[in-house]
Formats: sequence, structure tokens, C-alpha cells
Amino acid sequence: MLLTVDVGNSHTVSGVFYGQNLLHQWRLKSDRDKTADELAIRYHSLFQMDGIDKEDITAFIVSSVVPTLETSWLNFAEKYLTGCITPPMAVSHKTDTGIIIRTESPAEVGADRIVNAVAAWDYFKTALIAIDFGTAITFDCVSRKGEYLGGTIHPGIGISLDALAGKTAKLPRIDLNRKPVPVIGTNTVDAISSGMLHGFGGMIDRMTSLLLKEMQQDDKDEEINIIATGGMAEMIAPYCSSIKTIDPLLTLTGLRLIHELSFTLNPDWPTPYP
Repeated sequence: MLLTVDVGNSHTVSGVFYGQNLLHQWRLKSDRDKTADELAIRYHSLFQMDGIDKEDITAFIVSSVVPTLETSWLNFAEKYLTGCITPPMAVSHKTDTGIIIRTESPAEVGADRIVNAVAAWDYFKTALIAIDFGTAITFDCVSRKGEYLGGTIHPGIGISLDALAGKTAKLPRIDLNRKPVPVIGTNTVDAISSGMLHGFGGMIDRMTSLLLKEMQQDDKDEEINIIATGGMAEMIAPYCSSIKTIDPLLTLTGLRLIHELSFTLNPDWPTPYP
């Protein structure tokens, strides 16, 4: 089985695949001070709860935007996942993913953005924009040739709410809900909810429109698909018109695809799915 780990600034999402099937998934807070031993304690408990023997984990891959945690995860895999039959992998701009990075400085592109581009390209096989609602909201553009072109980065919804509550004297920190929110808020909570949901929905549509226009400047009829992922994607989608496809598992799927490609590039490796 393959253990995939996506380390974000706020949360770490991990999953266990057998072939193309995701058998287990966990979402935990990211603690950048966690050591390999502390990760082992946490995942020993998770494995036990879901009836997984750690010896059944035969392969491991991680994408991380937190450098210290990437090191901890690789140390965890090397020390505790003794059933692994291939070297633990960490995704970076140097990883052969099948996607060519066409930005000015490929080293600056986050591993999660590369992984999302790989999964979205496999999903559509067309030019595309992948939107990830994480601590930051990222837009990643891929050409019809499967080239990563770049994108945009915006403050996320959670940190925007934190900033609003933390930098004002009377505005509260609220929990957004999924019920329809009128644009005109008649109380403070509804006014903040409207500003967040309608405001971010409008930002998504505006940025998507600008990116589409730039990507289509050579071919107005070029097919460009849009896919969203991340914890807030389903919440914001009703407040914008540009999001048609949502895949909460996009990043984990991308990790699986990259690991599968590594076997094509290393034919002497044994299969992780005996």
C-alpha cells in the first residue's frame, strides 16, 4: 500500500492507496515542530484505529510546503515504515512528474501546486486552471501541452477571518456556514459572512476571467477546464459561476500519480501492490 502525505501550512492530509483505490484518509493540524518520533506515535494510533499494519505500507510519498516537516516525514518513513520496498519520495520542482514547469524560477513553485497540476492534467488532458482553497488560495495554470505556466496566490479565507477579528476592536471571529447568505447583511455576523462568501466568490470569478483571457490570447476557442480543491472549495462554489468541478482528493491523487510514474522511470523497482 502507498502512504501519501500532503503537508500544508495549516493542515496535513494523508491517505493510504491500494492501487487506484483510496482506502483511508486523515486530516490533522500541521505542527511544524513535530519530530519523526512524534509522527510515528500519531500514525501508530491512526493505523491501529483503521486496522492497518504498518508493515503493509510498502511505499511513501510526501509533498510539503513546510521544509522542517518534510524532513520529519522523510525521517519517519525511513525509520518506521520498515515495510517500504522503494525509497521514500518528496515532491519538488526537480521531481519528474510529466509536467514541464515553465516559470521563471521553478524552485519557487510549491510542491502542492505541482501535484495539483499533475492530477488536474490527468483529469482533463486539456488546458486548465486548478484552484486550491488552502491557507492561501492558489490558481495554477496548465497549457494544453501539459506545461505548468504559473498562476496567482491570494490570502485564504481562514487567515482573512483571523486578520479581520485580530486587527479590529469589535468584529468577532465567526464560523462560516453553508446556508445561503444575502448580500446585504443586517447584523455583524451576516455582514462578515456576506463579505467572505460573496466577496471571495467574486474574486474567484474575476481572477478566473482574467486568467482565461490571458491563456486564450492565441486561440479564443481553446478548451480550458477549471477544477477546485481544498477545504473551502465546496463552501465557496455556490457563490461563484466559474467552478464547475470540485475534487477534494485532487492533491492525494496527484501524489499517487507521481509515485506511479516513478515506477515507469525505475522499472527495476518491485510493485508496491503485491
